[in-house]
Amino acid sequence: MDTPDPDPDGAPPRPATLAARAGVARDPAFAAVMPPIYLSSTYAFEGLGKKGPYDYGRAGNPTRELLAQALAGLEGGAGAVVTASGMAAVDLAFSQLRPGDLVVAPHDCYAGSRRLLDGRAARGAFEALFVDQGDPQALAAALERRPAMVLVETPSNPLLRIVDIAAVCEAAHAVGAKVVVDNTFLSPALQRPIALGADLVVHSTTKYLNGHSDVVGGAVIAREAADAEALAAWANAAGVTGAPFDAWLTLRGLRTLFVRLERQQASAGRIAGFLAGHPAVARVHYPGLASHPGHELAARQQRGPGAMVSFELKGGMQAVETLLPRLRMFLLAESLGGVESLIDHAASMTHAELGPEGLRDAGIGESLLRLSIGLEDPQDLIEDLARGLG
Repeated sequence: MDTPDPDPDGAPPRPATLAARAGVARDPAFAAVMPPIYLSSTYAFEGLGKKGPYDYGRAGNPTRELLAQALAGLEGGAGAVVTASGMAAVDLAFSQLRPGDLVVAPHDCYAGSRRLLDGRAARGAFEALFVDQGDPQALAAALERRPAMVLVETPSNPLLRIVDIAAVCEAAHAVGAKVVVDNTFLSPALQRPIALGADLVVHSTTKYLNGHSDVVGGAVIAREAADAEALAAWANAAGVTGAPFDAWLTLRGLRTLFVRLERQQASAGRIAGFLAGHPAVARVHYPGLASHPGHELAARQQRGPGAMVSFELKGGMQAVETLLPRLRMFLLAESLGGVESLIDHAASMTHAELGPEGLRDAGIGESLLRLSIGLEDPQDLIEDLARGLG
């Protein structure tokens, strides 16, 4: 199960080619162009003491391995572990910590990550400290405590704040900390954290990597082979590896990642521009706009601003309650990254668990709405928003 052959001049395939060819023509039995799904839970030994490459589905599976290899190649890592969900991937990254270790996480991180960090810390697995990583002084003060790990989420969910990955990695490594970057919002099509210094990259493969809202999954990609081996061993021990059929579906989605995001990102730019000029909108959060505080940094470390747009309405919660029932193209739902456009009210949906104080600390107001831009005609999406906004 090797990667695609390089060009005759020796150059490796480019990322878009790696994605399009993920798992293609890799069947050693029948030369099938598309990879088969190996659903077997167990594998026969050649004889006593003669184990083949696979013995039990939790420990290893050919279909899941194809996806892991594809993701490691796209992110520039030494190896990857495919998990049953995005949160299982985040938890797997934290599994390398010991009691007394400190994790420095974003003050505005995804609510699911916050819930996990708080829960593990309460049980004594490690200590957690939440800081504004965009504040150099706050970050420096946190690093003085010599954490074992720093979790970075950029762009952040849902306010799309941008964190300087290279700067955080340099500062964290100086105190002996490993850096984990959640790359779910951009995928390796638009951002490669390992190239910027990250040690681990986590994904909810549910989102852009699969791209069709029909799989729940996750992945951890490691810069170093030793970390990849340690993560794989613990994933097997804890039983958090992903299912073969889910891996096959994610491979299928991965092949169109670059073309999907190219279209979704172009549409997001148009929609962000429309919202920025609408009198009912108080503020738009989109790194592609020159008005965004992280615009220049995003341009340096990302291949594009992405396809997520958040905006705040004038008129507070009443304006939200007026807008949402009028929409026809945007479905009111959690998650993101699919071919269909979604709208999410963070304060009452994805981030409701933060509570009033947590929402206030994260800067998430009651009029904030988050858009995941799909593959519909962008003009239809704009007209839908225009009708809704009045």
